Amino acid sequence: MTASKDEPMTATIEMIEAGGRTLRVAHWRLDQQSEHPPLLFFNGIGANIEAVAPLAEMLTERAFVMFDMPGTGESPDPVLPYNPFTMCWTASQILDRLGVETVDVMGVSWGGAMAQHFALQHPKRTRRLVLAATTAGMLMVPGNPAALTKMADPRRYIDPEFMNEHFATLYGGVDPDGEAHQKDSHIGRLKPPSPRGYMYQLLAMLGWTSLPALPFLSKEVLIMMGDDDQIVPLINGRILASAIRNARLQVMKGGGHLFLLTHADESVAALREFLDAPEGEDRAAA
Repeated sequence: MTASKDEPMTATIEMIEAGGRTLRVAHWRLDQQSEHPPLLFFNGIGANIEAVAPLAEMLTERAFVMFDMPGTGESPDPVLPYNPFTMCWTASQILDRLGVETVDVMGVSWGGAMAQHFALQHPKRTRRLVLAATTAGMLMVPGNPAALTKMADPRRYIDPEFMNEHFATLYGGVDPDGEAHQKDSHIGRLKPPSPRGYMYQLLAMLGWTSLPALPFLSKEVLIMMGDDDQIVPLINGRILASAIRNARLQVMKGGGHLFLLTHADESVAALREFLDAPEGEDRAAA
């Protein structure tokens, strides 16, 4: 995933009214025929569309939909707080506006919790579920305290020197041969969220956990984790895999919290293998 900030996206970008909010929505290839359902993507906390756009650009055989949360990217600040239920309902309304019925759902980090909630709240719209670098919410094993402290520092969004200095501590999984490029490409795609937008994202998941409901989740689920993730340790993926009956755990060797960036080819290959497999095919845990 090596697009630079100067590389144009091929997405269609529009402002959509949904759930009483105006949100900036990006979608790829919705006007093209495909044998695959679109992929609905929930981003990490504070991240804008551009941060994960390279993933959408690589998955050329399927449509892709994602949006900036209120107060992130180009979506206006939220007026009222929201929670997983209201935001997943809003996401469903966005799909309605785009004429999309059934989707595969994917989320990374904070967005992985939102993806779990969407699959539980809208099971008829969800075919398969991909959870990357994420947890069951409140009942999680915390990461490296040094990484969590720096994670809360807003300079990680706007200060390239801060990102370069603390990239390994924050995210882990740095490839020494491509370290500088990876950091520069990541910071180049980030736009800092507004203080209110960031705070409301934090508040949205306060006290939330999916763990009691996960045994009732009947979807096929791919859980992708990095074994060098400083923010969401691998054990959280194992907890998810043990709670979900049709789950497969894929461990990215040497991958940190941003393995979708640092291990892009491997990640896309794993996604295709899972999403393109015939229904009900047995896939042993990695």
